[in-house]
Amino acid sequence: MSSARHDGDTWDLASSVGSTATMAAMARAIATREDTSLFADPFAEPLVRAVGVDVLARMASGEASPGELVDQVFVDIAKIRGKFYDDFFLDAAKAGITQAVILAAGLDSRAYRLPWPAGSVVYELDQPRVIEFKAQTLAALGATPATDRRTAGADLRDDWPTSLRAAGFDPAQQTAWSAEGLLGYLPPDAQDRLLDTITDLSAPGSRVATESRPNPRPGDEAKTKESLDRISRDWRGQNFDSDLTRLRYFGERNETGPYLTRRGWALEGRTVRELLADNDLRSLGNDDLRMGDVRYVRGVLGK
Repeated sequence: MSSARHDGDTWDLASSVGSTATMAAMARAIATREDTSLFADPFAEPLVRAVGVDVLARMASGEASPGELVDQVFVDIAKIRGKFYDDFFLDAAKAGITQAVILAAGLDSRAYRLPWPAGSVVYELDQPRVIEFKAQTLAALGATPATDRRTAGADLRDDWPTSLRAAGFDPAQQTAWSAEGLLGYLPPDAQDRLLDTITDLSAPGSRVATESRPNPRPGDEAKTKESLDRISRDWRGQNFDSDLTRLRYFGERNETGPYLTRRGWALEGRTVRELLADNDLRSLGNDDLRMGDVRYVRGVLGK
């Protein structure tokens, strides 16, 4: 059984929070195999296979059917989420922003697969073991970054700006920041510190993209935990021990969208439910995880 999260805990891509990055990459691999019209990540499958979790590798490659373990809506959400963040970085680049930071980069391959303009610099920040694994795996595949890719090995609960600056980050330049799929894995106070730090390191005109999850209504968290426990039991039946409930931090927290707005960011966004409908994808059925109410937000820092 996985242990609960605690200050200073570490992980690789087959354990703890790292396993969720591999699961997300598996969903991207399935999404890419199904349809590349909205989103495509050709590196997702080989990266998942390299991590070495058998059931995830077989699903990513198509050797095994997702069946009941991975509902189609999770794959469809991978499509809209991938497209949302791809479009965010491409739009920022078109606006002349040449400095990008991908927080909790995991198995993200945007530095390798997006058409970055000349002169762009992409910083990837994550646990040192995660960064090293991805770089070595992609190098072994013969993949090379499509731009100047720089890495910063650090924990987002610690002094990560020092590592980012040491890699060459310039806070005087406008920056495009992504905080994709990570805020729920931070304690509430660490989430606020992260958003504050992003703001403090951003020149006016910088951009940010992340998710804003509404605070739970009475009884919501109990339903969420029950659903996560059920999903975890199903995965354990396939010899993949991932206790999803213990990886998340529950309880009241500041909602990301309003919090960033108060810090001077002008945001726009769409909920998962709206994005699925916008792209003619499957609607959510039983939504005990309240995924449909999660809002993908992006915005610009004012002067």
